[in-house]
Amino acid sequence: MTTSRGDLPAPEQGLVLTHFLTVNDVAVSRRFYADVFGGKVVLEENPAIVKVANGWIIMNPGGGPTPDKPDVTLEVPASSEHVSSFLNVRVADIAAFYEHAVAKGARFLTEPLDRKAELRCYMRDPDGYLIEVGQATGMLQGIFADLPEEA
Repeated sequence: MTTSRGDLPAPEQGLVLTHFLTVNDVAVSRRFYADVFGGKVVLEENPAIVKVANGWIIMNPGGGPTPDKPDVTLEVPASSEHVSSFLNVRVADIAAFYEHAVAKGARFLTEPLDRKAELRCYMRDPDGYLIEVGQATGMLQGIFADLPEEA
C-alpha cells in the first residue's frame, strides 16, 4: 500500500479534524468504514486510518493510561442505549447511500425519515458506535425541525 502525504491527516498549515474510535477488531472496523463509506485505507494498523471524503476515521484497540493521558482508559461503548457523542455524516443522496450501505451489511435503526429540515437515519458500526446519516432538504429553503416541546 502506498500512502501519500495528502492521504494522511497531516496539514501543512492550520488543522484538520479527524475522528478517533476505540474498536474491538481493527480489521473489521477498517473494512466497515472503507466499504460502507467508500473510504480509502491509508494505514492498516497502529493506528488504522481510513480517509473518508474530506475527513479521516482513526481506529485502534482500547488500552490503559499512557504518559500523555495518565488517567484515561480507552474502551468501546459499554452500552448502545446511552450515547454522549456520535459521528455525523452528510450525504447528497440519502436513498442511494442507504441502499449501498445496507448492501454492504450496515445496520440501521430506521429507514431515512423526513425531519422537515433534513432526511435522517441512524446506523451502528461493528462496535456499536452511533452514526447519523442525513441529507439537507428543507433547511436549504429555510425550513427547520420543530423545537422540542418544553416539559
